[in-house]
Amino acid sequence: MLNDPRSHGLWERTAPPAPPTTPLSGAVRADVVIVGAGYTGLSAALHLAESGVDAVVVEAVEIGFGGAGRNVGLVNAGMWVMPDQLVNTLGPVYGERLIELLGNAPRAVFDLIKKHAISCEDERSGTLHCGVGPAGLRELEQRAAIWQKRGAPVRLLDAAETAEKVGTRAYTGSLLDLRAGTIQPLAYARGLAAAAVKAGARIFTRSPVQSASETGGKWEVKTATGSVLADWVIVATDAYSIGPWVQLRTEQVHLPYFNLATEPLSDAMRKAILPERQGVWDTKSVLSSYRFDRQGRLVFGSVGALRGTGIAVHRAWAQRSLAALFPQLGPVRFESEWYGQIGMTKDNLPRFHRLGRNVIGFSGYNGRGIAPGTVLGRCLADRITGKLTDAEMPLPDTAPDTVAGRAVREAAYEYGAQATHLVGARLPGRI
Repeated sequence: MLNDPRSHGLWERTAPPAPPTTPLSGAVRADVVIVGAGYTGLSAALHLAESGVDAVVVEAVEIGFGGAGRNVGLVNAGMWVMPDQLVNTLGPVYGERLIELLGNAPRAVFDLIKKHAISCEDERSGTLHCGVGPAGLRELEQRAAIWQKRGAPVRLLDAAETAEKVGTRAYTGSLLDLRAGTIQPLAYARGLAAAAVKAGARIFTRSPVQSASETGGKWEVKTATGSVLADWVIVATDAYSIGPWVQLRTEQVHLPYFNLATEPLSDAMRKAILPERQGVWDTKSVLSSYRFDRQGRLVFGSVGALRGTGIAVHRAWAQRSLAALFPQLGPVRFESEWYGQIGMTKDNLPRFHRLGRNVIGFSGYNGRGIAPGTVLGRCLADRITGKLTDAEMPLPDTAPDTVAGRAVREAAYEYGAQATHLVGARLPGRI
């Protein structure tokens, strides 16, 4: 996208085409205008259109341009924050409500994929959170106990069981979550868009919003070439927010994350590494993640930006890490590389905002955008159609809160990841 092969990499090369769209032109009327064509905005558009509501989506660049088209594709349940801590932060009402909603969110994603026949390489064999060292195993034991107490289908695997499922003896154990899985993330976003258009929604791309104002009891959202007049506005721009709602960007700290994809591996390697096709991430503070795509490419990623000196540093680290994890692979060549930004909030939890009369939105997914974005987009649609009341929303209404020292923290993430990867995986057997 935008002639940048490092923006969406493999996903742009292998995703089915998006539905045809054009820039917004002239004056358009609708019941709801949705700003942003990521998971939240597209899910809201689909559910609104299916309820007979006239919904228009206005996207600054292209469908799935932000985090929706760049992430590794892990469809996880819940948030990074452990359930008990989430309840302590949000209180028992909102905490338990959000845990239940997000615990069931992967099923909602896979149900939509099935219902709308979305071609997105969905794999439903779970995910593996892998422990690095004794401390990593203790963290997984704690997570397993908390989730199992709540009846979640998670299972703690020992080192031998983990080695059998992953194909490496690098880990002390793992947590298998059978609620989860993987998808081709940009293909899923494009599939949601196609389903929304089929249901009656209209999507305009290459149309960044320049202003939004109330006029005659309605909202007028303007771009350089057109406008939408609507009763409601859904702001679904999240960490890539610009224009009238840039405060959604400034309440989040950008954490860069990159992925590199190998050439398709041999049949023997596909059987030896992740034979059941789970997605993996580990317990390191500068974590790693990996999974296969449907064509047998190993997609390997970590914290960092593929720009400037980071390009060579992160590539070299990935080569060393794969050699340490899977020495049977031998030398590998990466055929695609890309990166994006994860929006991190102060407490690592998403936000619900009212940004004006009849202007609502969720943001701040903290690296868990696929399943939460899908179900929270549905919640926004349900609030507008009256299926949910204000009191029944899954998060309390809060005002955006700018993070102090954001630029310094973002630089620390980017260059700290480079420093970590510069020395990482240089010793035999160390990942």
